[in-house]
Amino acid sequence: MKFLVTGAAGFIGYYTAARLLDRGDEVVGVDNVNGYYDPALKKARLAQLGGRKGFSFLHLDIAERAPMNELFRVQRFDKVIHLAAQAGVRYGSENPGAYIDSNIVGMQNVLEGCRHNDVKHLVFASSSSVYGANTKMPFSVHDNVDHPLSLYAATKKANELAAHAYAHLYRLPVTGLRFFTVYGPFGRPDMAYFSFTRKILAGEPIEVFSNGHHARDFTYIDDIVEGVVRTADRIAEPDPTWSSDAPDPATSSAPYRLYNIGNNNPVELMDFIATIEKATGREAKKIFLPPQPGDVAKTYANIDDLARDIGFRPSTPLSEGIARFVDWYRAYYRV
Repeated sequence: MKFLVTGAAGFIGYYTAARLLDRGDEVVGVDNVNGYYDPALKKARLAQLGGRKGFSFLHLDIAERAPMNELFRVQRFDKVIHLAAQAGVRYGSENPGAYIDSNIVGMQNVLEGCRHNDVKHLVFASSSSVYGANTKMPFSVHDNVDHPLSLYAATKKANELAAHAYAHLYRLPVTGLRFFTVYGPFGRPDMAYFSFTRKILAGEPIEVFSNGHHARDFTYIDDIVEGVVRTADRIAEPDPTWSSDAPDPATSSAPYRLYNIGNNNPVELMDFIATIEKATGREAKKIFLPPQPGDVAKTYANIDDLARDIGFRPSTPLSEGIARFVDWYRAYYRV
């Protein structure tokens, strides 16, 4: 199959492209390699993919309509895995326009490209952040998610709505994946596990928001990619049991599906820090701070639908995943 992977220089995009290449698919990766975090890390990921049989890369901003139209017209993809986005919850307070350009306009360009060029299946990245003010645990794709707490979350919810509209209007098969706190080697420096590791190894204090009282459903990168690729292989279909009298947000009379991909095991922040301390062999100096705007107190994924339909449950223990990350970090940064 010929895949487009947007955000191929990103954390999840890099691993997804590598996995598809490993099994013999052809992959065209696109990315604008922006400066939201260190571009050198993104270029290092691309260097790992460069030269591999079946891989080609285009430096392209998905928010640019004409180049995106040309990309789809010329390349004629079988399937699309759309992972490019402006990431991060807190950055939205500083630069909201970046979220609109990448997450709204970019998604629209991808949807149009798929619609006009006979793409068989679009899989796109949503986020656990869409659950926002929800407190019913674990978070279920069958629950209403109309109260986002950040602009990032709002754009991801908007992506889900636009995707459903295209599935309904044009019968474009679309699957949205709500990722839960992805971590692992070659990850994003703006994520807590990355900055905690860097500061602990450097002997610097770490900032512990919410006074350490929030929890996350940390999900290892290999588990995320397994879910992405398996989902891409299972083309979304209409749900014959869907009812407009009691509409299920996770399915539709259109070829549309939503799934959570999480470890199904929330971890308290202080336990998370203790896991990093054990892997590094050092104790962290901690500065306790109140919650930040847009932060969610807890995330916890219900993955029953993923297990039933896709036949997969993430299973990597946090201790194992963090140990792998710390080993990678020491080697990559020569610490």
